[in-house]
Amino acid sequence: MLQVSQLFIYPIKSLGGIALNSAEVTDRGLKYDRRWMLIDGSNRFISQREFAKMALLQVDIEADGLRVTYTLGQSSVLIPLDPQTNTLVQATVWDDTCEGTLVSPEVDQWFMQVLGMSVRLIYMTDTSLRAVDPKYAKQQEVTSFADGYPFLLIGQASLDELNTRLQNQIKMDRFRPNIVFTGGEPYAEDVMPHIKINNIDFYGVKRCARCVMITIDQQNAAKNVEPMKVLAGYRAQNNKIYFGQNLLHTGSGNINIGDCLEILD
Repeated sequence: MLQVSQLFIYPIKSLGGIALNSAEVTDRGLKYDRRWMLIDGSNRFISQREFAKMALLQVDIEADGLRVTYTLGQSSVLIPLDPQTNTLVQATVWDDTCEGTLVSPEVDQWFMQVLGMSVRLIYMTDTSLRAVDPKYAKQQEVTSFADGYPFLLIGQASLDELNTRLQNQIKMDRFRPNIVFTGGEPYAEDVMPHIKINNIDFYGVKRCARCVMITIDQQNAAKNVEPMKVLAGYRAQNNKIYFGQNLLHTGSGNINIGDCLEILD
């Protein structure tokens, strides 16, 4: 039996994730997932790919906003759930241009002080609709500031198998999934075109091509060649390294740890 074993959201793109017992499925992914994003002076997103230090910024949800803590210095900032400005910007995520609202000059100042660079924080409102790649879309789905899709699914068996090949075992947080499941064979998620979780339909549309971000230890921001080097030996195809499955969905509701994954196709 396949069961949901972990659920994660990453409210601010490329910062620390939050583990949940239950998560609300919205039109563009799990609630709060990647609805905020840091951008540079050219309004382009920034990430751990270039700035590994971002791994040291942990995010928590409090009653009145997001609490971001810099784990080395224990400095923190509270980000209100609603932007404090009405200023819209056109920001880029890879090849997409999407609309965001500037959150707060005071919040920007905190991030600039911690990261040592000029950045601004933006929020994706419900009226900002970013379409997924039409080559993979089924019903004109939208997504958040995620790299391209609303959900990422990974089987625990896949990580367990990878760890048998590594000298030093790694945690699932390297791969930043939204849904982790137990049961089944390693890499079973590669071939799951249609699954149902708690009466919500999910569709596997594109395996996730991995980048250098999986080489960053999420606890201390240290970089290593692994697991990229080992994965390249057996998970490479067409010059890309794959780990995990991107999902689209229809329906709304909640998914929970312990829910069963029903394979429909």
